[in-house]
Amino acid sequence: MSETMIQMARRAAKCAEEIKKHKEVQLVSHIDADGISSGAIIAKALEGADIDHEMLFVKQLDENIIRDLADSNPELTIFTDLGSGQIEHINNYELHAVISDHHRPQGDTDLHLNPHLFGANGSFEISGSGTTFILASQLDKNNSLADLAIVGCVGDMQNRKYGKLVSLNREILEDNPAIVIPKNDISLYGKQTRPIFKMLQFSSDPYLPGLTGSEDACIGFLHNIGLRSANDEKWRRWIDLTEAEKVKITSALFQYSVQNGLSSYNINRLVNECYLLLPEKEGTEMRDASEYATLLNATGRYMQAEIGMAVCMGDREDAYEAARRLLYEHRKNLVEGLNFVRDTGVTQLSHLQFFDAGSNIPETIVGIVAGMSHASNNRRLPIVAFADKEDGHKISARGTQELVNKGLNLSEAISQVCQEIGGAGGGHDIAAGATVPFGKKQEFIDRLNSIIASQIASKA
Repeated sequence: MSETMIQMARRAAKCAEEIKKHKEVQLVSHIDADGISSGAIIAKALEGADIDHEMLFVKQLDENIIRDLADSNPELTIFTDLGSGQIEHINNYELHAVISDHHRPQGDTDLHLNPHLFGANGSFEISGSGTTFILASQLDKNNSLADLAIVGCVGDMQNRKYGKLVSLNREILEDNPAIVIPKNDISLYGKQTRPIFKMLQFSSDPYLPGLTGSEDACIGFLHNIGLRSANDEKWRRWIDLTEAEKVKITSALFQYSVQNGLSSYNINRLVNECYLLLPEKEGTEMRDASEYATLLNATGRYMQAEIGMAVCMGDREDAYEAARRLLYEHRKNLVEGLNFVRDTGVTQLSHLQFFDAGSNIPETIVGIVAGMSHASNNRRLPIVAFADKEDGHKISARGTQELVNKGLNLSEAISQVCQEIGGAGGGHDIAAGATVPFGKKQEFIDRLNSIIASQIASKA
């Protein structure tokens, strides 16, 4: 066990001792895959400890939510995958709370578990679900929850920097070989559940020019390399193929991607380390950590995170079917969003590029679309996306590790702009978001461009 893990376990033990003093707690978590996984981990741990709980999922934690929580006067509130950026409000409203988060903290408390406090980076070394898994492990052994910890960190794209999980995430993975195992494989979504041509058709990360969105083109691609899409009138999935057939498709995809101008970054991402959850049934989304995370994201992005949590808690009937329906709509919306960005284009400034989706892309998925579309635009600049929401402009920004190495920190840049012009935002150095008031769009983008310019210049 690494020294960082030991230090985090000590802080987690202190948090767990406080949790055990209470018979009922209020849980609050984020609505993405990491947040839903985190919420399910702590909920299962509390069930095992005979502690009652209520769950609240939020898109963004702000002062109003904290004030409402304080007014309801819970014995104890446990924040998972959020809270570290709102410690001042939590303290001001005297909310008795345990925080299990991985975002860059704004302050500290005695009952605060966050990797940044122990010298680790919450962007790629451990996610909210991993941090909460450490907390759950101090409530009891709870090793069986390691699968959800891996689902959350994969959903948070913590394997993106190195093409695999590292550091504290790796420790959780390697400590639980009976629950989850790594395997190098094609990275496209749908290996467990979709016919091969559908896996290609709905590929949005990476976006495959000429294949993504076109069923006929995908069937033609497979036909041209001599591969049968069906066997005995049954469509074949990736898991139904022989190893030789998998190699044939992968090699053809590499060649196709080069010929169609896909960036070397995306070509290299066609194959990476994937994670199989051994307790789950083969042929379901829950067998593959990436598919499981995408399923959970679909529920959260459409404001039904409770369905995703029910799946995490073991519901493989009604909740699972509802989640699958949301996932279908989610993937369709992503492809439509990518096509919108492709057709309308992006605007380039000196140190960033941006597009304004308006009401054409739901604000709950515009960040995902931004990240995916970044691959087919100028990767030397971070990309910023705007979308309309009820209370202002939703902003999502995505960078690359190369830009971070040059000094980019989107979380700090966006937080600074929000302090200057109003709004609230934050996140990670490589990915961050905000909401700013209507009418502040141009001021925001101009100021952000200036701050990013100074970040890059100061590191040069």
